[in-house]
Amino acid sequence: MSAPNPSVAQARVLVDELRRCGVTDVVVAPGSRSTALAMAFHADARIRLHVRIDERSASFVALGIGRVTGRPVPVVTTSGTAVANLLPAVVEADLAGVPLLVLSADRPPELRETGANQAIDQVRLFGDRVRWAGELGVAEDRADAVALWRSTAARAVGEAVGWSGRPGPVHVNLPFREPTVPAGDDGRRRAEPFSHALAGRPGDRPWVQVHRRASTPPEQVVADVARTVSGARGVIGIADPDVDPAGVDTLAALLGWPVVVEPPGRADGPNVVAHASAHLAATIDDLRPEVLLLIGRTTCSRALGRLLAEAPAVVVVSTSGAWVDPARTATQIVAADADAVLTALADAGPAAAPSDWLARWQAAATAAAQVVQAQAIHLDEPTVARTVVAATPPGGLVVIASSMPIRDVDTWASPRADVTLLANRGAAGIDGFVSTAVGAASAHDGPTTVLCGDLSFLHDRNGLLVPTEERDGDVTFVVVDNDGGGIFHFLPQADHAGFERLFGTAHGIDLAVVGATHGLDVVEVASVAELEATVAAPRGWRLVVVTTDRASNRSVHAELEAAVTAAVERALAQRA
Repeated sequence: MSAPNPSVAQARVLVDELRRCGVTDVVVAPGSRSTALAMAFHADARIRLHVRIDERSASFVALGIGRVTGRPVPVVTTSGTAVANLLPAVVEADLAGVPLLVLSADRPPELRETGANQAIDQVRLFGDRVRWAGELGVAEDRADAVALWRSTAARAVGEAVGWSGRPGPVHVNLPFREPTVPAGDDGRRRAEPFSHALAGRPGDRPWVQVHRRASTPPEQVVADVARTVSGARGVIGIADPDVDPAGVDTLAALLGWPVVVEPPGRADGPNVVAHASAHLAATIDDLRPEVLLLIGRTTCSRALGRLLAEAPAVVVVSTSGAWVDPARTATQIVAADADAVLTALADAGPAAAPSDWLARWQAAATAAAQVVQAQAIHLDEPTVARTVVAATPPGGLVVIASSMPIRDVDTWASPRADVTLLANRGAAGIDGFVSTAVGAASAHDGPTTVLCGDLSFLHDRNGLLVPTEERDGDVTFVVVDNDGGGIFHFLPQADHAGFERLFGTAHGIDLAVVGATHGLDVVEVASVAELEATVAAPRGWRLVVVTTDRASNRSVHAELEAAVTAAVERALAQRA
């Protein structure tokens, strides 16, 4: 490997080292100052190249790929506001613990704070939202330069995957001097070639091999938690998508505890109870646990929220290593790998809860499921969420938007372990949702179903600006079109003046036209059967539009919840 000038040398070395460290994908947003990096990534066929014209969209595509693969995905930008567009994705990656690698090209130091074009302070742009931030100096033809470049790339990947803590975003700022292409500034004059060897370690090894810190809980910690859960009436709450369902099933069976799953968590064993968020508020006195064992960080489940508030003992397993206690009710917090904790607790052999404990929870869940099944005949929003999850083929990926879709999936869909659920629940925003879904779909080996509202879809419609050569696989966008912000009808401001203009925000846009404009096959469904058949038979890139009425949506939810509550109360009374 050689290079005609220092800038190109630095870019080629960084790309080669990132590949050695496990990087498989990169997202590039076009720009001039980042030319050397863009060309180096394009020239390396071992790294899959994604190109987006919108930097915000590019960063969420990288985030989506990182969520599925667990590997850091570089997003490459030019200087100036291009880098600032990455902040929302950096915030989400920070809070969600997703590896993300920002490679921002920059003006050289002599152009900073001089009024030069596209020169802003990029070094401190993301503050403490990143796990680590570094800046390489301007590339120079020096003997020690290659070691600096390669060791920096290795550290960036190590920090992103959480070698010393939890995974998250990393920022490496790269000031480039011209020329950044193989020729000189004028396209004719040749620059001085880089005179030192660019090779990395022998055998294609990384410059630095990073070994992550062990996250197995200490024996004393396991013993303390085992004493807390032994013989108690408890509930296991799953709010982490990476927990092994088999480990959950084993511990739940041993303890005789019900399992409540918040999407995008996964579990569907015999102890999993569905629709808890629909009935638990009214039946908490009958089903109040003595202990809640919460795996991960809950952000939307009303059931887990209520249990956090009501359980006398709350044991939180923080899989990210972050402090997780939003209700200030945690009695123990364990920062460790969730699967290791579940296995260690099962091995400790805690005693089971009284035999009627699980049976009461299962009776409530069965009664709730019967009501939901019987009333799922109209194409309302609870039924859309239930149908999308149920109809997605085994092995599929379901990407769920924030606001109402994630809450409807939590309340009305039956948990499944044979599909993967994904959602941006770090900061729980709607921005970048379409791009996240597209990025996740590109990394998933199987069909992808995307469930969102019209505002999430329109807010990131630039996420549909996907080059033709990258539109492979089957991606089905199911958009609930209620012409505005449906979730606000459930909030106190719904009954106040100015609601429709400030919160309802009707847009009047024909989503079918938007989909067709971006080259999607458009399907408008009018029945549950149509929706089910469409989702169950994925074919290419499609937009499925489901029209609902957000003004009546609140009453639809209220009536269904009332029916569930009544059925559950009857079921529990019969067991009394």
